[in-house]
Amino acid sequence: MSKGNQTRAEPVLLIGGAGEVGRWAARFFRESNPDVPILIGGRDERRAAFAAAAVGGASSVVVDLASSDLGLGELQVSAVATLFTDEMGGAQRWAQQRKAGHISISPGISELGVEAAAFMHQPSAAPVVLGTEWLVGATSVPSLLFAREFAHLEEIRIEAVLDEQDVFGPAANADLERQIYAGAKALMRSDGVWRWCSGNDTSSELRAIDGTKMDANVFSPNDVLLLANATGAPNVRFDLAMGISSSRRAGGAVSTEIIINLAGRDQAGRSLIKRHAIVHPGGQMPLTGLGVALVLERLAGLAGDKPEPGLYFPSQIIDHSTYLDRLRGAGGEVFELEPIQHGQLGSDQSRAGAEQ
Repeated sequence: MSKGNQTRAEPVLLIGGAGEVGRWAARFFRESNPDVPILIGGRDERRAAFAAAAVGGASSVVVDLASSDLGLGELQVSAVATLFTDEMGGAQRWAQQRKAGHISISPGISELGVEAAAFMHQPSAAPVVLGTEWLVGATSVPSLLFAREFAHLEEIRIEAVLDEQDVFGPAANADLERQIYAGAKALMRSDGVWRWCSGNDTSSELRAIDGTKMDANVFSPNDVLLLANATGAPNVRFDLAMGISSSRRAGGAVSTEIIINLAGRDQAGRSLIKRHAIVHPGGQMPLTGLGVALVLERLAGLAGDKPEPGLYFPSQIIDHSTYLDRLRGAGGEVFELEPIQHGQLGSDQSRAGAEQ
């Protein structure tokens, strides 16, 4: 059941909604908002129509990103999600012209200037969500919830495992290759100082949920910026491994893993170390789709009041109080692991980049 004001009947628009993330986002959005129209937008009319047919109350539209009106004329929408790389930035500009909130989940941390600049030229139009957090809130929101146990956070280390057999659409695969393998640098915070790592300095190691050590790389989704600024932790890093997930190593299905390591002091000033895990047996796409759906609900005013115009990260939009219930309802799991002792959150190898 939807929450909030539902007086507006304007649809939400998912540009790229025929892809894997779009299908999950449409599904989760429809489950909580059965009466709100959904538009599946894409460049391929047949593919968009096929995806729309799988969602009750959805329609398809052809989107032309090279056109100032996206080829949509005077269409009015309540919120827009762009689910692939919009190299022209036209979708956000169009959404702002319509005073509709917009989320994009593709631009890397070094590419935020395009979105920020477009917003700055229409700052009072509508909220713009810089959506490239890892799985759109599945990392940042639980991290902030678990951080409440601490009076002071000294270190946050996120370890993510992406199974090599996980489902990738072509757009998602291109985004990941661009951000990891195309010479991009990775951002971390070490002793309060922001550092860019590149080349061999990004090599690291993480420990999967089953305890297996895996080769990884320092990676920098927007979670790094969000968590450092929200918590004040002087040491924040994100390590990503691609390989065999713990569940598949045990003979089960492909899963996505997020391990959240927190170290600091509790309310009584005592040393505290916590290690939590977020897992989904369907891989990365269901949690990404859930995050997009939850952001769209807020942008459309369906889950509380609409955010004021501004620049946001997903975790500043998503309702923290209900997030873990929504995650579990979508098939995800949340549990606590045996912590790694302070000073061991990153291996010697993984700390090399921070110390240089």
